[in-house]
Amino acid sequence: MTRSFHWLGRIAFAWLGLAAHTCAQDVPKFTQFAEKVYAGPSAPLRLATQDDREFATRLQEGAKRPVNFAGHHILATWGCGAECLGGAVIDARTGTVAWLPYSVCCWGEGEPFYFRKDSRLIVFSGVLNEESPKGAHFFEFRNGEFRHLTSRASDGSVLSGIPEPAK
Repeated sequence: MTRSFHWLGRIAFAWLGLAAHTCAQDVPKFTQFAEKVYAGPSAPLRLATQDDREFATRLQEGAKRPVNFAGHHILATWGCGAECLGGAVIDARTGTVAWLPYSVCCWGEGEPFYFRKDSRLIVFSGVLNEESPKGAHFFEFRNGEFRHLTSRASDGSVLSGIPEPAK
């Protein structure tokens, strides 16, 4: 087993109760999506869409933070209901905004999102848009878009029935 899976197994799957040996070769690993971390100044925030402007305060607060995701991005999240989080990704080099494709709820113990500043991989933990099966949902963020890689249930089995992302 790789060292990165042990970390992912302890962190991202902690609430799912997966043993470290479960699907070790099948789940994406942060190191497979490595990115060099940008250390320069953040560009001014570009509020290009109506959604961007409606959430300007949240996005401006997020843009003040350091890079925390996918090499040169800032993941900013906020509540969208009693047990629901949504958010956006801000490109620190350009100031552009990309919205998370789903809200996340019902994550239980642990965190709703697992990500690293040196990786394009993000794991949404819980239920997507209050309609998917509960599990760990793996995405790659590249060129301003999220690509679904796989979703896993607590027993390691592959989940289906992932809703279409909001457009």
